[in-house]
Parts: sequence; structure tokens; C-alpha cells
Amino acid sequence: MKTKRRNDETLLAANECAARIGLSVRALRLYEQRGLIRPPRTAKGWRLYGAAEIARLHEILALKLLGLSLSRITELLQGKAVDLAGTLALQHAALSQQRVRIERGLSLVGAARAALAEGRSVSTEDLIKLAKEANMTEIPTDEIAWRRYEQARPRTAIQIKPVHLENYVGYYRYNAGPVFEVTAKEGRLFIRGPGDDVAVEVFAESERTFFRKAAPVQVSFPATANGLANELVLHTNGHERRAIRIDADEAIKAAEALDARIKSGTPNPHSEATLRHLISEYQSGRPCVDRMTPELAQAVREQFDAVYANLAARGPLRTLQFRRVGAGGHDVYKAAFDTGVLKFRIAWSEESKIIGLRYRDYNS
Repeated sequence: MKTKRRNDETLLAANECAARIGLSVRALRLYEQRGLIRPPRTAKGWRLYGAAEIARLHEILALKLLGLSLSRITELLQGKAVDLAGTLALQHAALSQQRVRIERGLSLVGAARAALAEGRSVSTEDLIKLAKEANMTEIPTDEIAWRRYEQARPRTAIQIKPVHLENYVGYYRYNAGPVFEVTAKEGRLFIRGPGDDVAVEVFAESERTFFRKAAPVQVSFPATANGLANELVLHTNGHERRAIRIDADEAIKAAEALDARIKSGTPNPHSEATLRHLISEYQSGRPCVDRMTPELAQAVREQFDAVYANLAARGPLRTLQFRRVGAGGHDVYKAAFDTGVLKFRIAWSEESKIIGLRYRDYNS
């Protein structure tokens, strides 16, 4: 069948479309049966694929790359318009992770081959790294991948009655850790976290779900019998983190304790030893997540390739100096390596769990 055109747009027959993308015609039929694509047909019943259909196919394949099953993809995309910008952003992130892993793997394999070529043996530690590299997978779990894509979807703000917002006003605390304050003013809802100078407005998507406009972050308040919210759920980066409502007295005590720590400049007694241990483990290629909350542990595992590549290239840690307690309660350290200086921030819950861990160039 010859290629046709639709309003100056090139249309491909099913077999040509499948061949050029690298799919089977059977896969195209399956996606059509699931309602994911609806190609127009010729008078003789031949299916045609143009820009809209191929953009949808790209979206499906990008989601498969993230680890979503076809059932999840169908649930997510049915009845929704193509979001090419969002899909490209997710695909870029996934491919970037793969690139880091490939570069790391090539470096390990190259070093091992060079050692053998020179008549040297490959150390047990290097063999462990090679075996681990061969066994690693970068595909996130289906549930996390699905949430991450859903959280990145475009959202539309709606108006809800101001009286509903009063049910969400108050203080909420994550796992004996940070306290967040929710306020309402003139029919608008705001959230302020520890160390934040100003509250951030969130916009209603439904009566109980809200979103930020500047980031793929949502907040929801599960329903209760009397309407007053008992929980705040933060939806971000494929995770859901629950905060329990606390009274004003507990929130004030937590704020006073944080202020006292900041003024005294006293770090958590475990921070320095823990950071030294984590840096050593990460430079050795081991994604240690001991004592971390589940959400933080998952984030570390997913980002480990980039972390490992960065820290391994820095060389040995020379000094680790405590600098201050940050506005959000993080202990801030200056880490000097053979190559460069980094700023590390680590935060703890009252249950001695690591709830925050970040690093960046020291002067950035």
C-alpha cells in the first residue's frame, strides 16, 4: 500500500509504521484493542498512522521503558490527550540514568580487561563490582513508575467552596520529623514547611486534592467522617508520604526545639560518622540505605548511578567539617576530596531515621 497524506501530513500503513518504529503489526493491533490508539481507516479498511498516532505510540513505549505494564499504561492513558512534553521529560530522565550506568559499566569492564592484558589479576573487590553490575536493573517498580508519570501529568485548577479549605487548616508532621503548616486565606490554600520563609500556594484539582504549579507535586487530604482532615499526603517523585495532624502545642514545641538547635549549632551526634560511612560506601559502589526512611532509601537506589559516578571521581575524602544547622533542621557539612569540595546535608527524625540526604558543589 502506498503512503497517503492527511492535510499535508504523511500517513503510514500499519506494516510501514511498525517497521520504521521497530514494532510488530500485532503490537499495533493490541494497542488498538486496548483503546490506546485509534488509527483512521481508508475506504478499503486499511489502518493509517500519522503524527497523532505515532506520538501516542511514543508515549506508550516511553512508559514501557519506565517499567509500566500494559495494563497500567492503559489505565493511565485511556481517554487522555497525548502529553508529548511530559513524556519527553520522563524519557530523558530514564535515558540519562541508562547512560550513567553504561558509562560506569564500560569503565569497570575496561579496567578489568586492561589488568588481564598486563598480566595482573582482577581483585575480589573489582570482581564483586563487575558481578553486581551484570545483575543490576534500572527499571523502577511498576507502582512507582506509574505514580511518577501520573504526578507529572498536566493539571487544571478548579474553584471549591472556601468552607472546605477550613477542614485542612492546621499542623501536620511526617514520621516524628518535619512539621508543615497549612493555612487558608480568601479561598486559597497555602503550605509552609520547616525553614521556608513563605508559604507556597497549592491549587485545587478536586475537593480534597491540590497541586503546585511550579513542580510535579500534589497534596491530598483523605476523607473522614466529620470532614476534618487527619492526614496530609504528599505525592512526589513516585512516592506518597503521609503526615499526621498534630495540635498547635506540639507544633510550637517542635519549632522551638528546631530554633534551639539552629542557635546552638549542635549537630546530631550520629551525623558525622554516618556521612563518612555513606560516602565510603557510595564511592565503593554500594548503595547503602541503612537507617533511612523507605522513601529516601528508594530515592537513593534510583539515583545511585549518578551519585556513584560523581563521588568515585572525587577521590578520597580528606576532611569533613560541620558548618551549621540549616533552617530546615539539616546538619550541613563541608566535605573536601582530592578533587573538589561538596556540601552535604543530612536530617534525622526523632526515631533516629535519616529523612533527608543531599549534596551539591560547596559554592553553588
